[in-house]
Amino acid sequence: MNTILLITILIVAFAVIFDFINGFHDTANAIATSVSTKALTPRRAIILASVMNFAGAMTFTGVAKTITKDIVDPFALENGSAVILAALLAAIAWNLITWYFGIPSSSSHALIGAIAGAAIAAAGFNSLNYSGFIKIIQALLISPIVAFVVGFIVYSIFKIVFRNNNLGKTNRRFRRIQIATAALQAYSHGTNDAQKAMGIITMALIVNNYQTSSDVQLWVQFVCALAMAVGTAMGGWRIIKTVGGKIMKIRPVNGVAADMTGFLVIFGATFAHLPVSTTHVISSSILGVGSSHRLRGVKWGTAQRMLVTWVITLPISAFLSGICYYFVSLFF
Repeated sequence: MNTILLITILIVAFAVIFDFINGFHDTANAIATSVSTKALTPRRAIILASVMNFAGAMTFTGVAKTITKDIVDPFALENGSAVILAALLAAIAWNLITWYFGIPSSSSHALIGAIAGAAIAAAGFNSLNYSGFIKIIQALLISPIVAFVVGFIVYSIFKIVFRNNNLGKTNRRFRRIQIATAALQAYSHGTNDAQKAMGIITMALIVNNYQTSSDVQLWVQFVCALAMAVGTAMGGWRIIKTVGGKIMKIRPVNGVAADMTGFLVIFGATFAHLPVSTTHVISSSILGVGSSHRLRGVKWGTAQRMLVTWVITLPISAFLSGICYYFVSLFF
C-alpha cells in the first residue's frame, strides 16, 4: 500500500471518528430540552435524533463545500495530508476532553481552529484563505447572538399569545408539540454538523488527487451521515444534563420556544452554506428564552463557564493541531 493511499484511508477513518464523536457530543444538545421537560424519554429522544440527523445529513452539502475550500485552498495546501490528519487528531482530542467533563463545547470551533492551526504550522499565516476564514468566524460569533435575540422574541410572543391560558393545559399541549420541534432541531443539526466531516474528507481527496472539484461524493455523504447517526444513538448524557437543566428550569413551553429558535438559526446557516455551532446556538436560544421568561431564573454561572469554553476552543484546538502536525509530519 502506497503512502498516499494509506494517509487517505487514515484521514477518512479519523473523519468518521470525528463525526461519530460529534454525534454523541453535540447532538445531545438538540434533544436536551425535550428530555428535560419529559416530552420524550431519553431512549425515544435518542432514536428520534438519530433518524433525523441521518436525514438532515443526506439532504445538503453546501456547508461541506465551505469547509473544503474556504479555510485553506486544498489545491495549494503544503503537505496537505499531514495538515488534515493533524487537524482531525486535535479536534477529536478536544472533543473528548470536553465531553468527559460534560462541557458543551463546540465541535465546529474545534475543527475549524484545528485546520487553521495545522495549516499555519505547515506553511505560515499566508496559507489561510482569509476572506473565507473570516466569513466562517463571523458566522460562528454572530449565530449565538442571533439565537439569543430570536429566543427572547419567540418566548415573548408566546407569553402574549398564551397569557390567559391555563398553565397546566398549555404545558401538556406544548409537550406534544415539542416532539415535533425536537425532531426539527435534530434534523437541522444533521444538515450542518455532519457536513463538516464531509468537507474534511473531500479536502483530503482533492489534496491526494482522487478528485478535482469540491463536490461531495455520495459515498462520503452516506458514511458521514451514518457515523453521526450511530454516534447519536450512543448518547451524550453529560451534555444533556448541562444543557437541559443547568442553564434554567425548562418547561414544555420554554422547550418549544428554544427548539424553534435553534432550528431557525441552524437551518438558516445551512441554507447560507455557513458552518455554525449547534452547541452555541441551542445554549444561546435557551438563555434567550430564559431571559424572557424570568431573568433571575437563568443560572448565569453555568452560562459563564460555557462562554469561557467557547472562547478558548479556537486557540486551544489551533495550538493542539500545530503540535499534532509536528509529529504527523515526521511520518508523512
